Amino acid sequence: MDNSLAMWGSFALVVVFLLALDLGVLNRKDQEISIRQSLKLSAFYISAGLLFGGWVWFQLGPQAGMDYLTGFLVEKSLSMDNVFVISLIFTYFAIPRAYQHRVLFWGIVGAILMRGLMIGLGASLLHQFSWIMYVFGAFLAFTGIRMLCMKEEETDISRMPLLKWLKSRFRFTEELDGHHFLVKRPDPKQAGKMVWWATPLLLALVTVELTDVVFAVDSVPAIFAITTDPYIVFTSNIFAILGLRALYFALAAMVHRFHYLKFALAVVLIFIGIKIFLVNFAIKIPSPVSLGVTFGLLAAGVAYSLWKTRKDL
Repeated sequence: MDNSLAMWGSFALVVVFLLALDLGVLNRKDQEISIRQSLKLSAFYISAGLLFGGWVWFQLGPQAGMDYLTGFLVEKSLSMDNVFVISLIFTYFAIPRAYQHRVLFWGIVGAILMRGLMIGLGASLLHQFSWIMYVFGAFLAFTGIRMLCMKEEETDISRMPLLKWLKSRFRFTEELDGHHFLVKRPDPKQAGKMVWWATPLLLALVTVELTDVVFAVDSVPAIFAITTDPYIVFTSNIFAILGLRALYFALAAMVHRFHYLKFALAVVLIFIGIKIFLVNFAIKIPSPVSLGVTFGLLAAGVAYSLWKTRKDL
């Protein structure tokens, strides 16, 4: 599908507007975001993503619209695990809630750039080697099976290799300095000289970015398995993660109540992976059916999770 420069430009303007609105108007000051505010912001971003999907449907047709909505739904669900890990990162670095939004905002900006590079690479590989799609399918099925069999274990942030490498190569302060990522402090090796030091806030940001790269390894093949149109892939992916920081503050305190969602998501990944191989046997699952199955599985996972944890309220 050949998308015009005007459509890419329209998407870029919408994203820039949302980011400017978020940082420049809604969250100009460092403040704690309440669960109520978080839910309102989340509803706003989800509505914006769905409205854009409606525009895609109108401009590019029902097939593109269905693919966008399926990709948006899958990516939004995959971000649930991301919320859990981000919560562990903030706890490990003792980041106050008032500064968490700042980390998440710049984390999302970095994620947009990183996803763009990964999607561009994926689209280029698919253009050159069509068989790569089967690699994506096998990877998704394997990931889904691994998620089903994975035992419960807490992620240990302190053991991340990149974190150890950063601490051994750069100067980091032991404590925060407001919302600053970098501060000037005396050089311990040369008296009277002031040098730049990174704060734990920057370490938290780098770790969040690294986490997004890890999760993108699952989400990017998943959306390419739904559609190979770079425009649909990128827009659905970005709109899904744009509201992640708003959703985080509502879900971080209750993410334990969605324990069984990961099993539903695992089945969705297996379903998408199998769908790729069925095409080789001239069996193509229609987009409405694919969207219905995806939504049904995820809704069932959410409903069962909430029912099983109803006593935790």
